[in-house]
Amino acid sequence: MFSVLGAAGLLLLGSLRPVLSQNLSSCPGYTASNVVQTDSGLTASLTLAGGSCNVYGYDLPDLTLLVQYQTDSRLHIKIFDQSEIAYQVPESVVGRPGNDTVSAASSLLSFNLTQDPFSFAVQRTDSGERIFDTSGTALVFESQYVRLRTSLPQNPNIYGFGEDTDPFRRPTTDYTRTLWSRDAYLIPPGTNLYGNHPIYFEYRESNSETHGVFMLNSDGMDLNINSDSAGQYLQYNMIGGVIDLYVLAGPGPVDVARQYSDVIGQPTMMPYWGFGFHQCRYGMQDVYEVAAVVANYSAADIPLETMWTDIDYMDLRKVFTLDPDRFPLEKMQELVTYLHDHDQHYIVMVDPAVAYQNYSAFENGESAGIFLKNSDGSIYQGVVWPGITAFPDWFNPATQGYWNGEFSSFFSASGGVDIDGLWIDMNEASNFCPYPCSDPAAFAASNDDPPTPPPVRPNAGYPIPGFPADFQPPSSSRIRRGLTLQKRQIGTAGAMMGLPNRDYINPPYAIHNAAGSISDLTLNTDLIHSNGLAEYDTHNLFGTMMSETSRGAMLNRRPGLRPLVITRSTFAGAGRYVGHWLGDNNSDWPHYRISIAEMIAFAAIYQVPMVGSDVCGYAGNTTEELCARWAMLGAFYPFYRNHDATGVIHQEYYLWLSVTEAAQVAIKARYQLLDYIYTALYQQSVDGTPLLNPMFFLYPTDTNTLPLDLQYFYGPSVLVAPVTEEGATSVSVYFPNDQFYDFFTYEPFRGAGSSVTINANLTQIPVYIKGGAILPLRSDVANTTTALRELDFDLVVAPGLDGKASGSLYLDDGVSITQAATSVIAFAYDGTTLTMSGTFGYNTGNVSVANVVLLSAMGGPTTMTVNKPLTGGFSMSLSS
Repeated sequence: MFSVLGAAGLLLLGSLRPVLSQNLSSCPGYTASNVVQTDSGLTASLTLAGGSCNVYGYDLPDLTLLVQYQTDSRLHIKIFDQSEIAYQVPESVVGRPGNDTVSAASSLLSFNLTQDPFSFAVQRTDSGERIFDTSGTALVFESQYVRLRTSLPQNPNIYGFGEDTDPFRRPTTDYTRTLWSRDAYLIPPGTNLYGNHPIYFEYRESNSETHGVFMLNSDGMDLNINSDSAGQYLQYNMIGGVIDLYVLAGPGPVDVARQYSDVIGQPTMMPYWGFGFHQCRYGMQDVYEVAAVVANYSAADIPLETMWTDIDYMDLRKVFTLDPDRFPLEKMQELVTYLHDHDQHYIVMVDPAVAYQNYSAFENGESAGIFLKNSDGSIYQGVVWPGITAFPDWFNPATQGYWNGEFSSFFSASGGVDIDGLWIDMNEASNFCPYPCSDPAAFAASNDDPPTPPPVRPNAGYPIPGFPADFQPPSSSRIRRGLTLQKRQIGTAGAMMGLPNRDYINPPYAIHNAAGSISDLTLNTDLIHSNGLAEYDTHNLFGTMMSETSRGAMLNRRPGLRPLVITRSTFAGAGRYVGHWLGDNNSDWPHYRISIAEMIAFAAIYQVPMVGSDVCGYAGNTTEELCARWAMLGAFYPFYRNHDATGVIHQEYYLWLSVTEAAQVAIKARYQLLDYIYTALYQQSVDGTPLLNPMFFLYPTDTNTLPLDLQYFYGPSVLVAPVTEEGATSVSVYFPNDQFYDFFTYEPFRGAGSSVTINANLTQIPVYIKGGAILPLRSDVANTTTALRELDFDLVVAPGLDGKASGSLYLDDGVSITQAATSVIAFAYDGTTLTMSGTFGYNTGNVSVANVVLLSAMGGPTTMTVNKPLTGGFSMSLSS
């Protein structure tokens, strides 16, 4: 057992006031003693090596070091207060890997301890290269500030530390990434955004190897990458919590991704239909306008899988209500019935903030006692869309039942709005009222919350084909387009609940929060949750906890069916529950471009693969050219939704002929590839293999790929390189030294490790098949994913430089959490023979492998009709 400093001792230390005039350079660091080494790790006591400096709070004099070789590729390093009072991320929110360990002798990593002054280094066992080295800068561990610095090679290749809109490969001079969730309209670069993922991947050019480091800490932090006279470094500056590091050996970037998923949990499977095309707009006047958009997509022959409605449907923006005049229940049910009858789906938004008014959602929450409370026991009040609001305490054990009840009632299949998926927003949490928000009622009134709703109309004023008579005007006229892991419960107070005597509102170390103070435009950070944890420590978990609770509520109303839940705010591990859209972007080319880097970071690094940006842009007026290009790029996002803001021009695809054509081309490609990308999601849900890949993930020895963030791999084998400049009809594409084939024409292209200019008009997007792949493609496009699942497959065999190819296909019913039967199929081509093998449990009916298309690096494709059922394996000879 470790020695424990009593709580009384900590309280005595806590009475010391921070001496802010002191410089951190005077902090003495720590000395290690009582080192106990085992076959699979070590423990040690860390003692302050001199007088306290108390710069950003009070120094903790006694710490514990715990080192565990958890697997042959994962090393766990934890430094925490001996009394274990300091806050640690609850395992009920972010689970931990199992307690298994391995012998240090079998690890790819080794831990080196320097006792006096204390520092540590992690190095590769085979080469001795140090990948994390804290020597040279003293550890600072204070009540409201923890500093840990590691040295880096010059000009390092670092990726991660999101969410942000900075370059995918991080700058290395005077660069600060701040992790603190905020409502970040227009997602400005160089600022903290909606979510927080304290994980980074680093690629070392010296050996073409990649490692990862995950800091499990949810407190606010600044991450600095810079250099000084001692060289390049990365420094953590955290305003609370403990040091809880997981070092991942790789050595390949895909290996690191898999290893990280083993720490935080693999992402959840999504419903098959979730990969269809989605449409939304904020500012819909009424249910008639929503219906007209559905009808117009059908008339334009653009497949629409799911229609969404923003907060417009609510009665004066109150969650769990309908506007009785503009979105009456009867007509909302008719809308949903129409969609379901046509194998389409419906999703609406739900915000966390509940209007502080006399209506059932508030009264039920008040009765259950689930809202966050002030220190005097009154319900904490903020201001969001409906005006004065209360906020659920996701740590309260009664909140899940409350949320379940509201969902079961309001979204009842028989008496409510029978949604198929869920969109959750404003969960950073957002609060319009600046701190200290002493008069929320006055602020709400001055801020026009809730806003005045649009005029009421009896119908759309034009016919909406296919919809019931009560959606139609008295007289007919033509359609008008464009009007339209293992978890354990948190312990009792005194166990990792947070150190005493802290300034929760104005911590002495001020992180670079773009909103200002840490309580500004969000919840007050001195709020205490029902379990005793402070909002100060748990702020960054709010969105992920809402995500888990909302997923649970969706499962409660539709047991056994995979929920599609899309959230704005995320933390490490959020992908276990939800997907993510990239927030309120702008309709411009910079946001079009940065969406690529954001997307691949979430899918490949943060393990949130169901991700995408608002296609054509959210804020501001899009243009025909931008929307056409974005419609094509968006078709190669995992999550594909056109969404725009109120007060801007409409941007539904059917409004421009060029955008219609671009969308039709791109959606056909997307739908033909849908089973391929669904298979990639399945694989990521199993072992963390990324659904999307940055270029260097698949070509880690090609250093030219390290900075590339405007082209990427959709799945393991499809290279996407969109036109990214306004007015351009071509794009420079980097092709590694490999064989490629044009996805649309099957024309071969031999990459040579150089950039090539590829022509692409407004309805074209450069897409290439990586040599060595076998793609299972649906034979055509369909209006819905339900109809798509009835189409046969074509196998496209694209031999690599060695003349061989392989691929896979996962089949299931597309919706069930627990599958009655599945098929996991492998394809292999050895240069002469094509083989299909695996398990064939899922019944595809009459769907078969209709054709095999063999591509050639020397000429055109050869198509063979085979009509092979998906009930068992086969082998056949192929020749070009």
